[in-house]
Amino acid sequence: MTSDNVVVIAGTGQGGLQVAASLRQDGFEGRIVMVGEEPGLPYQRPPLSKTYLKEGDASRLLLRAPDFFETQSIELIEETRITSIDRKAKTVALSNGDTLGYDYLVLAVGTRNRKLPLEGAGLENVVEMRTLAHANDIRERIGGCRHVIVIGGGFIGLEFAAVARALGLEVTVLEAMPRLMGRVVSPAVSEFFLKAHRENGVEVKQGAMAARILDDGTGKVAGVELKDGRTIDGDMVLVAAGVVPNVEIAAEAGLEIDNGVVVDAIMLTSDPAISAIGDCASFIHARSGRRVRLESVQNAVDQAKCVAAHIVGRPAPYDVVPWFWSDQGPLKLQIAGLTDDADDVVVREPGPGRLSAYCFRKGELIGVETVNVPADHMMARRLLASGTPVTRAALEAVDFNLKAAAQPAA
Repeated sequence: MTSDNVVVIAGTGQGGLQVAASLRQDGFEGRIVMVGEEPGLPYQRPPLSKTYLKEGDASRLLLRAPDFFETQSIELIEETRITSIDRKAKTVALSNGDTLGYDYLVLAVGTRNRKLPLEGAGLENVVEMRTLAHANDIRERIGGCRHVIVIGGGFIGLEFAAVARALGLEVTVLEAMPRLMGRVVSPAVSEFFLKAHRENGVEVKQGAMAARILDDGTGKVAGVELKDGRTIDGDMVLVAAGVVPNVEIAAEAGLEIDNGVVVDAIMLTSDPAISAIGDCASFIHARSGRRVRLESVQNAVDQAKCVAAHIVGRPAPYDVVPWFWSDQGPLKLQIAGLTDDADDVVVREPGPGRLSAYCFRKGELIGVETVNVPADHMMARRLLASGTPVTRAALEAVDFNLKAAAQPAA
């Protein structure tokens, strides 16, 4: 592309910003325009459900210094969303009434929180966590609360539960599935965190489905009624029931959708002038052959780099070992690889509050889940990235020592 070309990026999160930054690093001299719904500069979302709730320092969330956008000639349109795409004309319509032309469009529009059809969802002190505005709202309310009920036992719900306990609140977690984080970790890790949260004073109810949120008679939360008729008293409810990808504008433009915007190995959609990345992108995972949509900072950032390389004429297939993390109180969960379809798991506990779960499928290592064992996590990422199959037998030979397994044979 030339200096006359225009790249429009829909989304100002970590992935969208990385596209812009990588384009400049890769020598792109054209116009870059980022369009985002939120006010202010791009910021990190992961700390919102962790340290930010306790500390409240928004300046530490910024992904780049304020002068970055001026020095890099990156235009940032705030509090605006793209409402439609005209693929033939190569233009996008904006919610402020303007129209932008593009030579290349990147969809980094992420996800939104799943809304549960619960009676009482509009009561005061029913909150959600995704944006800085959500986190600030919770910070303002939580000081006057005594008992928080969390609907959802995934990463966000459990991170919030740990923070709420640290702030001295009573906490109840309601998880509809039989175990915590059931879609992303092995049963052994679920059980490890269940025990840890209960020891921290969190009441965890698994297989518990909320039927409605109770009103205290003044429009405020009084608790939650479960589908089995039980009630739980509380004065704040956090709904953390997962997310759905933002695919509407892509679908209306005729792009292929399959639990996300479908992209190929270099993040191209069914339109060669449009890419999608991050939480909204659906792609074939190179190592497992499965179609996946991954919700992680690593995936968004690495796919952004892949797209930038393609735009400047250096395309390369996306083939990166995915990794994830979650900080829940003193416990750091780290996952290397995709472990949700493992058929065999070997657990090692090197010490109190520490665990490594080696996840296999058909005898081959596909991922490692660790708690407070960062060395195992880093070694697992290296091993999986090497492309060399690591079998259960090989790891058994070195008593499941990843570092030893990675050593070349004498």
